[in-house]
Amino acid sequence: MNRARRHFLGVCAPIFLTHSLEIPENLKNDKVRCRVTYTDVIENIEYETYIFKKIEGLKLVEGNAIDYSFKYKNRDSLNRLLEERGTKDEILIVRNGLITDTSFTNIIFLQNGYWYTPAMPLLHGTRKAEYLFDRKIFPRNIRPEELKYYEEARLINAMRSMEEAEPIPVDKIGW
Repeated sequence: MNRARRHFLGVCAPIFLTHSLEIPENLKNDKVRCRVTYTDVIENIEYETYIFKKIEGLKLVEGNAIDYSFKYKNRDSLNRLLEERGTKDEILIVRNGLITDTSFTNIIFLQNGYWYTPAMPLLHGTRKAEYLFDRKIFPRNIRPEELKYYEEARLINAMRSMEEAEPIPVDKIGW
């Protein structure tokens, strides 16, 4: 949030969310998703129970023009690509020949006991950054035709750890 405020608004004074967040009492026993809408100040904070969406297959879609280097309230470009998923549960976006992310997660791939993640994602998620820092995953350019060399994929984000994410066999990923 503070990186986006600096980039788009030139605002350097950070907002410390810990001073503004308070999970509603009726959600305290749930896994909670928090959506913060902001400009130079916090405009709105919404809370909802996070529900894991079961993902069994991914449709590769080309998104060469998409830019999602910051999280946006407006997800129209992602939603247009998502409409191309057909019978698959989710999309896996390919930009300029390289695998990037799904519409709502970063992705990791298992190969010979090591986890790899696209070096050129759409969004550098917080969980992904943590795993890269801890050397639990490693960046790599991954092309669709190379998927056959991996054993499985998992979808990660702030709400989904590696351990919580369901394995997706790579043969369930395709055009």
